[in-house]
Amino acid sequence: MVDTKQFVKAAETKMADAISHLDEQLSHIRAGKANPKILDGVKVPYYGSLVPLSNVATVTTPDAKTIIITPWEKSLMKEIEKAIMNSDVGITPENNGEIIRLGIPPLTEERRRVLAKQSKQEAENAKISVRNARRDAIEQLKKSIKDGVPEDVEKDAEGEMQKIHDKFIKKVDELYAAKEKEIMTV
Repeated sequence: MVDTKQFVKAAETKMADAISHLDEQLSHIRAGKANPKILDGVKVPYYGSLVPLSNVATVTTPDAKTIIITPWEKSLMKEIEKAIMNSDVGITPENNGEIIRLGIPPLTEERRRVLAKQSKQEAENAKISVRNARRDAIEQLKKSIKDGVPEDVEKDAEGEMQKIHDKFIKKVDELYAAKEKEIMTV
């Protein structure tokens, strides 16, 4: 006989992965205050290959409106500056010869709406992943009836799957609501 709990556990793991992915994606969306994660996508040419900015410099936030990048090698200053300019960060770096400073400008109302919309899209993608995990698990549970699982056991597992699904969808909504509030707060 097939164990229905393994299907539920596998789906729950996929749902947890969707939540952590959403959390990661939302952290990259700039919300008006300095966050070093907005530079995670910036790649700098270093000895013939592109490496993440964090591999060639220290990135700190001394206050809510500033990000400071301290390159480990002075020769990388121009490369880091160029990489930030070419990225979709949307902030012009200031170079004083020692460090690169990024002043985080206040967001306009229009930009806030765009970022909120982007956050909503990320949340929707996470919900789709959660629903797909539930659908796959339920399909496997229905097939398990052919392998000798009693129908009532399958129905109980399906009910448990729905409860887990609802819990994860609620978590997605909470993450989105928190990010939207962060973005829209002036």
